[in-house]
Amino acid sequence: MIPTESRLDATVPPELAGRRFDQALAELFPDYSRSRLTAWIRSGAALLDGAVVAPRHIVLGGEAVSLRVVMEREIGAGPEDIALDLAYEDEEVIVVDKPAGLVVHPGAGNQTGTLQNALLHHDPRLAEIPRGGIVHRLDKDTSGLMVVARTLRAHTSLVEQLSAREVHRQYLAIVYGAMIAGGRVDAPIGRHPRDRLKQAVREDGREAVTRYRVRERFRAMTAVECTLETGRTHQIRVHMAHIRHPLVGDPQYGGLLKLPKAATAELVDALRGFRRQALHAERLEFVHPRTGKPVAFEAPVPPDMQGLLAALRADGAAQRG
Repeated sequence: MIPTESRLDATVPPELAGRRFDQALAELFPDYSRSRLTAWIRSGAALLDGAVVAPRHIVLGGEAVSLRVVMEREIGAGPEDIALDLAYEDEEVIVVDKPAGLVVHPGAGNQTGTLQNALLHHDPRLAEIPRGGIVHRLDKDTSGLMVVARTLRAHTSLVEQLSAREVHRQYLAIVYGAMIAGGRVDAPIGRHPRDRLKQAVREDGREAVTRYRVRERFRAMTAVECTLETGRTHQIRVHMAHIRHPLVGDPQYGGLLKLPKAATAELVDALRGFRRQALHAERLEFVHPRTGKPVAFEAPVPPDMQGLLAALRADGAAQRG
């Protein structure tokens, strides 16, 4: 990470008199998050009439504000010419339909070939945005929609919306078991006590809430629509396993492949050939950072899940026939 600096100057307008310095700064420079501005105040990068003051200092109006913007340039990942399926893009945001198998961020064992590498090739200016503009993630083997910020204003807005649970994220999952009705899982999630690659429901975990409803029933499996109220790592996978309906194809939380009794040869082949968790982020809704209006996007069910659903339907028809 290489820091880049710039200086911004402003004057506290009369209508902000009586407000705290951190609140006034947030009004003057809305492209930056409140937490980032507060950190700059405490480090002395934000001055009021040339002096360092506390974030809670009350402004009178008319003071000169000097802000030394210190941003970290993303250089951990390099640009790579990797094809992207864009559901939408404008000057503020990019909405990507991520395929299964694509890692979002570079990390141990995945230094190249990630979504971040592809995004930096698509728009090199993303190197100036925290985390390359990525504000939320999908697991490697989960397909579907992600929104990426192209500007600091968009990044701040989307992070705040996610924190306030104002981003609607809807998933399609195929789970084991014939579910009767939908419901709500409210169970805290934290790191698994023995396997650091997994998450688990645990009393000392972070709040995690998933809503689900039945989309389509099959003999021994169910297609369900899941909606996130929180965004914990592996949340849907952990919660569905917790209620004894793990995702099909999920070796981490679902265990060994389970074949329905008297399954058709086509269904057996489809299940054995399905090499990832059956989870697809199909709908994404948020408030556009520039217009302030709600926007919504949908991603079609990918071919591998379409094939599995078709085999499940055909199996059901064969049993009835």
